[in-house]
Amino acid sequence: MSDFDFDLFVIGGGSGGVRAGRLAAETGARVAVAEEYRYGGTCVIRGCVPKKLMVYASRFSESFHDAQGYGWQVDGTPRFEWPQLRGAIHAELDRLEGIYRRNLANSGAKVLDGRAKLVDAHTVEVAGERYSAAHILIATGARPFVPDIPGCELALTSNEMFLLDEMPESIVVVGGGYIACEFAGILNGLGVKVDLIYRGSQILRGFDGELRNHVAHEMEKKGITIHTDCSVEEIEKTDAGVRLHLGGHGSIEAGAVLYATGRIPLSRNLGLDEIGVELGRGGAIRVDEWSQTTVPSIYAVGDVTDRMALTPIAIREGAAFVETVFRSNPTKPDYDLVPTAVFTQPELGTVGMTEEQARNTGEIDVYCTSFRSMAHVIAERDERMMMKLVVARDSGKVLGCHIAGEAAGEMIQMAGIAIKMGATKADFDRTVAVHPTAAEELVTLKAPIR
Repeated sequence: MSDFDFDLFVIGGGSGGVRAGRLAAETGARVAVAEEYRYGGTCVIRGCVPKKLMVYASRFSESFHDAQGYGWQVDGTPRFEWPQLRGAIHAELDRLEGIYRRNLANSGAKVLDGRAKLVDAHTVEVAGERYSAAHILIATGARPFVPDIPGCELALTSNEMFLLDEMPESIVVVGGGYIACEFAGILNGLGVKVDLIYRGSQILRGFDGELRNHVAHEMEKKGITIHTDCSVEEIEKTDAGVRLHLGGHGSIEAGAVLYATGRIPLSRNLGLDEIGVELGRGGAIRVDEWSQTTVPSIYAVGDVTDRMALTPIAIREGAAFVETVFRSNPTKPDYDLVPTAVFTQPELGTVGMTEEQARNTGEIDVYCTSFRSMAHVIAERDERMMMKLVVARDSGKVLGCHIAGEAAGEMIQMAGIAIKMGATKADFDRTVAVHPTAAEELVTLKAPIR
């Protein structure tokens, strides 16, 4: 028996922290996990899960229209009741939080409620109680960033979107990343008038340029007004809501403003500076390839390290930490060829290199198609899908796959397996198509367009 109270103390009850705590406890280690808000973290409580439920809800506005094209008689005007959806979402979040707590407790870990702060390299304080641990893992995640401009206190963030008493009639969404674009689609689908303001020349920076343009065009067709090369200098409260003063672009009024301009690591006031844990840009905890900080007994995983801010990555980092520290099996997280989806409307799924990135590696062939889904033809909905493969010309290896349209997230998961295995364009070509599906286009792209 060691001289410490615990073999591992985890600060943060989100996806990465809970996975690490549970797996470590299953090795027989004595584990404690502390969370100051709700178990499940950003993804489960105020991120991916409630957001995806709102995406589902928002799609019904188009489904009612589509149904008529298929012969269904929809009598009267469909009406959306936000309080009913909000209640259903929070009931589901309560259920999921209960599962997280039970899984931790069933693994043998001690579950603590309260804010944890480091006292020294082996000591943590929670609600006035001090606990010692051989290893400490920080998995506190990140929080929404709102720039310090006049009136910034009037802005909503993604944290508050699931707690609103009522939906505004109109809203300005500031930002051009996946959170901003997802909420723009959600709110538009729920009947809110949406303006999206982004300081760059096109939304979804970092994704494939052709797909970015396609998604932006489809969003605008659905009624979202996108303002690019535009920034907010001041937010002013009005009787009807807010007025945003735009640098060189006049002003715009709406019932509310949502800021989705990035997230910053939650590393402040944890006692890190006092004990010598080195921080990087934006307060990200610096770690090595094994997730170890500059203090040997302290590790960090997930968004607080600002490596790759995805829930499945935090889970993989937590598992790799346990393999390394508690199973004597040194394991590094794998960040290569990670598939991901953006639940914009239409969805965007991507894995591997963009066309722009691939052109810096050598000669490539680009296969791309745009078409209207069979489901939308009879419904007379003017929405197009896009699919794209980026292929190395010399080897035929598929370097990237990009999909915009219905079920893009589902398709990219499967495409990601093939590309992770090193599939070539010839492998795609010799795979028999599943007909009639949209996904069959991935294996019927015959000639490169450039």
